[in-house]
Amino acid sequence: MTDTQGQAQDDPSFDAALPVSGVPERISPLIRRRICPNGSPFTASGTCSYVVGHGEVAIIDPGPADPDHIAALLEMIAGERLAAIVVTHTHRDHSPGARLLQARTGVPVVGCGPHVAARALGEGETRLDAGADPDHRPDRILTEGERLHGPGWTLEAIETPGHTMNHLAFSLPEEAALFSGDHVMAWSTTIVAPPDGSMRAYMASLDKLRERDETVFWPGHGGPVRDPRRFVRGLSAHRRQRETSIRGRLAAGDRDIRAIVAAIYQGLGPGLAGAAALSVFAHLEDLVERGLVATDGSPRLDGVYEPVGAAG
Repeated sequence: MTDTQGQAQDDPSFDAALPVSGVPERISPLIRRRICPNGSPFTASGTCSYVVGHGEVAIIDPGPADPDHIAALLEMIAGERLAAIVVTHTHRDHSPGARLLQARTGVPVVGCGPHVAARALGEGETRLDAGADPDHRPDRILTEGERLHGPGWTLEAIETPGHTMNHLAFSLPEEAALFSGDHVMAWSTTIVAPPDGSMRAYMASLDKLRERDETVFWPGHGGPVRDPRRFVRGLSAHRRQRETSIRGRLAAGDRDIRAIVAAIYQGLGPGLAGAAALSVFAHLEDLVERGLVATDGSPRLDGVYEPVGAAG
């Protein structure tokens, strides 16, 4: 979801120009891409599936359970050997296609582990992340620093929890590139939806990626992230400003998420209101954990919130 209300000077410059779905294309010497035509306000023009290497290849994020997209990926690598099916995280627009691709090829699914929540459900709470894929069962779970190798290519796993708690990015050192999944995207901010996601973990993962040396990020949706250090710094500033805006609304007397969303997401389309509420909820959950906001019991989407101390 694009979240550009009240941008700070250091905020990222989002790229609204989206690549076309359904077209196989070479985007670098080692990378080919096909975007699944599952475009929506939450997926841009669709899920980016990447083929890495030549002759012996890996496919990253085969996408949703779309047989036509899987067939097109296999056509892209006709005459080559598929060595690994790699998954960044367990959302239904990224991981179910791995099972379809495995059924066609017998190739192992590697990468992120099964879906896991950031915390247990609170009393009366239901799971809010309807996009989760609970059926993902990889053949091999990769952890920080583990590598896959092929002729002329390497994929190194980087743990980046937050959007989901099992989220992985993958570095391609031969091209100083990073497959950033849904953690960093050029077209939009990332939805963080408790209890499956965690704003605190997301911010820590942003700090981690900001220290890396890659010169381009290839995300799960939209076009590439150029100058990623600057862009990630801007994402962090954007989130900090959003937190400040939320604390400001609490200081002004707002007490629930609906009122806060109406005040700080002015002009937001009705179809995105739910996502905005989840984003505010994630920030409030983090603020409660840090002792900056109070609520009765555990944070809830329908909870009542009060400021602790002055808004900053």
